[in-house]
Amino acid sequence: MNWDVVKGQWHQVKGSVKAQWGRLTDDELEQVAGEHEKLVGLLQERYGLARDEAERQVDNFNWTIKH
Repeated sequence: MNWDVVKGQWHQVKGSVKAQWGRLTDDELEQVAGEHEKLVGLLQERYGLARDEAERQVDNFNWTIKH
């Protein structure tokens, strides 16, 4: 996944991200702002995931982004 594209389209995809990971708040998603490392870290905190599992979930998420 091209994370520059995710960052640029964050406002369009954060609703899908929230639907996938419902424990994340709107404020937290604003702080993530499409940054891979921040999202992985937040998933580790909120869901008690190991780093490799959080990365796997983020990498396997369906990042449907309209160009």
